[in-house]
Amino acid sequence: MDDKDQNLIEAALSSEPVFDGVLLKVRRDRVRLPDGRETVREWITHPGAAVVIAALDNGKLLFERQFRYPLRRIFLELPAGKIDAGEHPLDTARRELREETGYKAKSWTHLGTMHPCIGYSDERIEIFLAHGLSYVGQACDEGEYLEVIELSVSDALLAVRDGEITDAKTITALLWADKIYSGSWSLPG
Repeated sequence: MDDKDQNLIEAALSSEPVFDGVLLKVRRDRVRLPDGRETVREWITHPGAAVVIAALDNGKLLFERQFRYPLRRIFLELPAGKIDAGEHPLDTARRELREETGYKAKSWTHLGTMHPCIGYSDERIEIFLAHGLSYVGQACDEGEYLEVIELSVSDALLAVRDGEITDAKTITALLWADKIYSGSWSLPG
């Protein structure tokens, strides 16, 4: 961090738990602003997640249609899931691809990290590209219901444009997929 950044940094003075749930934990922190005043920041801690761009040999990607309770509607998303305690994000990606879609992959590439809700959460989502898919059988978690479909990158981008895909992790991962498949970006590493 540069010295010039000091006029942007907020310093935590105290922190207290507000809610301790199964998935989410809410905290209330008192912070000192760069100008010396104090204020309160409420934020959510999240264990993180992994999202998978699962590329089939036919050039299409695997997507899921899944009901999401907070918004009371069905969403079109890429396979993804929460990182379990002590789990490496790549292991999360492998597990979620297998459980939700029934596929395993021979080749995995970590593309990057996104932070979906920086104003109120520390959640990070690791983006992975999976190739060499083979179907081994779906094994959804108990209480998890979804439909797996295939879409080309171009059709998925049209679904973003048309408001059929509004999920931030999916839109971000599709940006990566589009740039990689168009040749604009090379794979990391």
